[in-house]
Amino acid sequence: MKKAILLIFVFLSFSIIAQNGIELSHLQCEMLTNPLGIDVLQPRLSWQIVTDETEVEQTAYHVLVASSKEKLENNEADLWDSGKVEIDASINVPYKGKKLDSRDVAFWKVKVWTNKGETQWSQTALWSMGILSYAEWKSTRWIGYNQLFEGDTLGQFSKLSARYVRKPINLEKEVKEAKVYFMGMGLYELYINGEKIGNQVLAPVPTDYTKNIKYNVFDVTNQLIKGENVIGTILGNGRFFAMRQEYKPYKIKSFGFPKMALQLVVTFEDGSKETIKSDETWKFTPYGPIRENNEYDGEIYDARMELPNWNKTGFDDSNWLNMMWVQEPGGFPEGQMTPNMKVMDTVIPKSITETKNGTYILDMGQNMAGWLQIKVKGNRGDIIKMKFAESLKDDGSLYIANLRDAQVTDTYILKGEGEEIWEPTFVYHGFRFVELSGYAYKPKLEDFVGKVVYDDLKTVGTFECSNPTMNQIFKNAFWGIRGNYKGMPIDCPQRNERQPWLGDRTTGAYGESFIFDNQTLYAKWLDDIKFSQTLDGGIPDVAPAFWRYYGDGVTWQGAYIKVADMLYQQFGDVNVIKNHYPYMKKWIVYMESQYLKNDLMTQDKYGDWCVPPESLEIIRSKDPMRLTDGQVLSSAFYYHLLQLMKKFANIIDADVSDVAHYDELSERIKTAFNNKYLNTKTFSYANNTVTANVLPLAFGMVPKDLEEKVFQNIVHEIEAVKQGHISTGVVGTQFLMRSLTNFGRGDLAYKLASNTTYPSWGYMVENGATTIWELWNGNTADPEMNSQNHVMLLGDLMIWYYENIAGIKSSEVHPGFKQIIMKPDFNAGLSFVNATYECSYGCIKSHWTKKKNKLVWNISIPPNTSALVFLPTTDVSKIKINKRNLERVSKNIKTEGDNLVFELKSGTYSIAVK
Repeated sequence: MKKAILLIFVFLSFSIIAQNGIELSHLQCEMLTNPLGIDVLQPRLSWQIVTDETEVEQTAYHVLVASSKEKLENNEADLWDSGKVEIDASINVPYKGKKLDSRDVAFWKVKVWTNKGETQWSQTALWSMGILSYAEWKSTRWIGYNQLFEGDTLGQFSKLSARYVRKPINLEKEVKEAKVYFMGMGLYELYINGEKIGNQVLAPVPTDYTKNIKYNVFDVTNQLIKGENVIGTILGNGRFFAMRQEYKPYKIKSFGFPKMALQLVVTFEDGSKETIKSDETWKFTPYGPIRENNEYDGEIYDARMELPNWNKTGFDDSNWLNMMWVQEPGGFPEGQMTPNMKVMDTVIPKSITETKNGTYILDMGQNMAGWLQIKVKGNRGDIIKMKFAESLKDDGSLYIANLRDAQVTDTYILKGEGEEIWEPTFVYHGFRFVELSGYAYKPKLEDFVGKVVYDDLKTVGTFECSNPTMNQIFKNAFWGIRGNYKGMPIDCPQRNERQPWLGDRTTGAYGESFIFDNQTLYAKWLDDIKFSQTLDGGIPDVAPAFWRYYGDGVTWQGAYIKVADMLYQQFGDVNVIKNHYPYMKKWIVYMESQYLKNDLMTQDKYGDWCVPPESLEIIRSKDPMRLTDGQVLSSAFYYHLLQLMKKFANIIDADVSDVAHYDELSERIKTAFNNKYLNTKTFSYANNTVTANVLPLAFGMVPKDLEEKVFQNIVHEIEAVKQGHISTGVVGTQFLMRSLTNFGRGDLAYKLASNTTYPSWGYMVENGATTIWELWNGNTADPEMNSQNHVMLLGDLMIWYYENIAGIKSSEVHPGFKQIIMKPDFNAGLSFVNATYECSYGCIKSHWTKKKNKLVWNISIPPNTSALVFLPTTDVSKIKINKRNLERVSKNIKTEGDNLVFELKSGTYSIAVK
């Protein structure tokens, strides 16, 4: 009887839980879904609460972690049983279980209690550990072959064929589980028994290989069989065998010939294990079909040299060479904690046009980064060439002057066996147009597919508004940002540069985070910066430092601190602050000791880069009235960074002397700055450029009683002098749009955002741009520095779109969107905005429409968060929420200026304001 009652109770409890409609999803470990081979000893776990219920708040969680799926299903948490932890944290919850060793696998699930009921256990998720010590790698030989072969050349235009590597292995027992741990430098494709492992391309992500090397881990259980197997890999050049060899060695860093290290760990059904490691018995040939692969110059593929079944059993490799033991690159092996690149999208070309010289111009209709897949027929030995460019000259031919010495040409040599389909393996291009040559017939549009390649990052933001120009700018930004994610944030994807410049992302990373889930990419990039720091504290202009540029600026190098702040603010990531604080502090001290003179920062390298110049044909302005003094830039920016360092010190409870020093130094700099640059008669700074005024205003350096007067100088410069146009460069634009709105001129910010005449983002759109240009005058400027796919001029535009126009902003008090600030500028000039953003807790939606005297605003707030909502009225009686009076929905109502401010818990709301 007691058992029957218990069963009824359990059934009723289950029914109550099921009926409350609250579930858990999006289980992640270190912001990754079921990651393999992590090397974080105390990984962080996250989950999302999914429900249609309103005002749902987590009150407690219970996490179970087990060493097998079976144990977890039986609730045997032999690794960690957190018990019921009464806290509302649902992101970045640290694992506090048993110490995990190399290659351990952890299965986990979670359930939570909320103010609306208890959930069931989530679905099972997992993570596995990587190889955690150098000692476990050192017996694995790095193998390669440090020699040129026929067709290979060094020099300015280096050519090196891909290495095809194979190793037959015999497994004498039935396989239960197998994982491969692989470092293939510079790029690799991995096969087992002829099957490609993984869907990644251009892997692994690039690093300074003398400092750290990323290994990838794959579960290959299903690819292995009892008996004969073959491991195959193709090694490409990537950034390891640099694109320019023995050319400007003082600048360009190279790392040697391609090489690899591999461990295959096999667990058999009887419980025994075997580890296969790379050694000198592995064989290779340099005479496969990939004859050249150079990121700048393109790939040459000779299909006549294909090696049928080379990565399967039974292939005769007797004439192949043995790999050699080679020197390891020097960097410490690390688990790759950010996704590889993938083919993320496809583009169908819009038109194909024959030229007067018999070639064809293919128009993709969109400037993109990736490559072209072709379908072709012809005779054995026919040569098809594809040359890539972003735009055309007036005569319809490719405009390639802005690509500098990049050859940007892929070549396919036919084997002559019917229809042949090909795409490159180890290169990518930035392009809209392709010149096709070598065809004996007119190719058709359906013979081509553009493959869009970037890091496997989720698109998390959408934006649409009543202004078509702003919508196209958003689309251009979307394409530009994703085109420049290449395992690191690069400046451009087309010319002989493609470098991870710090200054391009100082604020850019922040805006990008509203569109792409870029947390792991930028966490990795902070490590790149850390590893590139000199012993005395200097930070390079480019990281990884593939170009040896150490300019000791502030506005570029400050990206190290600004991106860390972005990761904290947008994702609630405290670890990046803890991990990087010592190195950021080291740089702060270094700059102070080297360049602080009379309490002003004297070092600047790039100025307010790319201000609109006085002539449409030039790149950099020479007009002193357009340029901002470098000492103004560096001193103001250094002051701003000191405020962030103070913030960081308080977050991680650093030594109180750090905070005291930041405070004391900040005050000295502010005093010296205002004494030297503030004109108390004109209420302007330095030469009264918008940048010279907006930086101290945005950073809180302007005396409070003078802020409005300084701001009016900005307004006058934009409205009267520049006739409603932008005049800032890379630095000033980072703070321009938000500052205009914060000081009450959102309408002027809207004017800048919606302009279609020069200089403006809309001018780019009007002139056919489908991405963001490097220069405001990108259609007329000297091609020496004129990329048509750069994102640095976006400044804070995307932040403004989301925070100030859509009203989706994370609270500084409760970062990571635990609390959302929803304060759109309804009066900037738009009649509707519809935006979404998927934060770590779930999807935030903001859709507002203005018609005459009525405002309708539909919002969604994710479970376990809340929002501070601002409405442009002080009359409570004018507000209805879900057709109810405001007082019945929210009790915390207050007035701030001309706004009513109140708190809403999670849910979907329709707000009407008359």
